[in-house]
Amino acid sequence: MGPTMLENKKLAESAFDTQRDAVLNTWPTGEGVRIEDGVACHAEIAPEKNFAMAMKTARDEGRVLLQPRAGVALIDEHIKLLKYLEQEGAADLLPTTIDAYTRQNRYREAQNGIEKSRQAETSLLNGFPAVNHGLAGCRQVVEAVAKPIQVRHGTPDARLLAEITLAAGFTSFEGGGISYNIPYTKKVPLEKSIADWQYVDRLVGIYEARGIRINREPFGPLTGTLVPPFVSHTIGLIEGLLALEQGVRSLTLGYGQAGNIVQDIAAIVSMKELADEYLLKPGFEDAELTTVFHQWMGGFPEDEAKAFAVIAWGSVVAGFAKPQKIIIKTPHEAMGIPTREANAQGLKATRQILSMLADQRLFETGQIRSEADMIKRETGNLMDAVVALGEGDIARGAVAAFEAGILDVPFAPSIYNNGKIIPIRDNEGFLRIFSKGALPLDDEVMAYHRAKIREREVAEGRPASFQMVTDDIYAISKGKLIGRPK
Repeated sequence: MGPTMLENKKLAESAFDTQRDAVLNTWPTGEGVRIEDGVACHAEIAPEKNFAMAMKTARDEGRVLLQPRAGVALIDEHIKLLKYLEQEGAADLLPTTIDAYTRQNRYREAQNGIEKSRQAETSLLNGFPAVNHGLAGCRQVVEAVAKPIQVRHGTPDARLLAEITLAAGFTSFEGGGISYNIPYTKKVPLEKSIADWQYVDRLVGIYEARGIRINREPFGPLTGTLVPPFVSHTIGLIEGLLALEQGVRSLTLGYGQAGNIVQDIAAIVSMKELADEYLLKPGFEDAELTTVFHQWMGGFPEDEAKAFAVIAWGSVVAGFAKPQKIIIKTPHEAMGIPTREANAQGLKATRQILSMLADQRLFETGQIRSEADMIKRETGNLMDAVVALGEGDIARGAVAAFEAGILDVPFAPSIYNNGKIIPIRDNEGFLRIFSKGALPLDDEVMAYHRAKIREREVAEGRPASFQMVTDDIYAISKGKLIGRPK
């Protein structure tokens, strides 16, 4: 598929049905998946188990819901894990994190992982292979828990995964054609992943047209490595517009913690304002827009006590900025896949911080407002350029913008990403732009970034360089926010 064939237009029923036959025939568990059965399944789910309803209620009541990441290979063990997290960890929302083979549509290897996990009596996969377990297995998971449950993964082509899990009763599905391609893969063409995710969103839209509310969540953190807020905001808005066009009506925009508390609060404030500005367009006024904050996605300290400090630090941001949801980290982040006990500990630590901050309001400062306005200006620079490149079509514009480097994600592996943007911290730990590549940031914005970086150069007595960037990448795992020289 070439970029000229891609457009931000609702998929015609005939085109969707033709594509659907091929999708369901990809793997044997796709046989017999019927949207009508999925609608009937969702109709029997209690309202308190609907993810979209939980997010809307949290927004209306000013609450912050807690959700961990979790997934293992076998159905019974996965259910035990989720029950532990909702009971012992008191999670408000539950995940089903998908394994790496399924994310790459390598279902045969996933099946081998299931069989070997049974023999070993422990999970040898880093997630739940939902496609292989099929409708019956996924429904067991949904029916076994009391809380709303979401599919979390990292899949460029999630069409079959969406078909099976949505028909099984999952009420939220994470990802997008940009956020689950550029940061995750090397050689998947962007026009293909956007088109494949248009299918996912159209599927959700079909459920919506039949009265079933399903939440969609673009992946906000991207690479999770020094991603300036305006970069992730722009991609979230694009994926949001693409989803709404296909019929999605419950949309959660995400943001990954960057490090400076003022900038992180400003990022969530600006994300809410940008969502209202760009997404509540004519025809989409009924969309339910919510936000999610991801605790630190970069390197963690190996020491558990220090790791808890990083978790608490992110929880403070959420406590003041009040997103509707926070994705929880664990004290085992530096050591690989966490135990269920570590996952529950991350939940409890976060809950304690949020509880202590529940009655405290966001400290309104001119610095927060100023930074939020700067993020909105930067995002506007990029959005204007994307729309212009696509001649009004956001899908075509996104592909063209990545080709031109006008959209660029720091440290992403994709060959379709320019890789020229270099972020760096300023003297207070805010993320600034050291090299903008081809990003269309206006002259005043770049002058501001250069001035803030200059303050750090003077303070440290060294010029800004890629060594400084590298120091920033590893700083938190070494106990600092800014990568200062020793």
